[in-house]
Amino acid sequence: MSSDFILKLARAAGVVSLVAVGGLLSSCQVRPLYAENTGVTQKLAAVSFSDVGSRVGLEVRNHLVFIANHGGGEPKNPQYDVTLTVTSGTSGVIYLPSSSTSAAARTTVTVSYVLKRISDGKVLKAGNRAATSLLDQPTQEFGKIRADIDSENRAAAEAAELVAADLAATLSR
Repeated sequence: MSSDFILKLARAAGVVSLVAVGGLLSSCQVRPLYAENTGVTQKLAAVSFSDVGSRVGLEVRNHLVFIANHGGGEPKNPQYDVTLTVTSGTSGVIYLPSSSTSAAARTTVTVSYVLKRISDGKVLKAGNRAATSLLDQPTQEFGKIRADIDSENRAAAEAAELVAADLAATLSR
């Protein structure tokens, strides 16, 4: 008799748990980041990006401008300003003692950014993002230079995507 009571109690607890979980899940506010009703697309289109002094920094900036405005160029009347600082470096990862060179390397691009509202100068978000790209370093000098540039471009594009996602998340609030 007591086992029937425990079984009924367990079933009742299971039903109560399902109802409670259903109630909690119904209160979730998950929505697409770029949904029309969030206004993120319009806010991103009103972001200007600071000039940077290096080739890799220019790659990051150009990708951000393209992402923010969907290829439309820079905004005429920006409401937000992003100050960018971009650094990059390449280091060898597989050392070949016979030739005193590296056969493979890794390029890391780091982007520090500050998002400000232009109207009042309020800082909305500041952060750092980094992206790494791996590359093979051939023995030919031109091939090595081209591989380094391609690796920097890949890492710059990835870092720009990460920063753009941060900016979109901040502007969606």
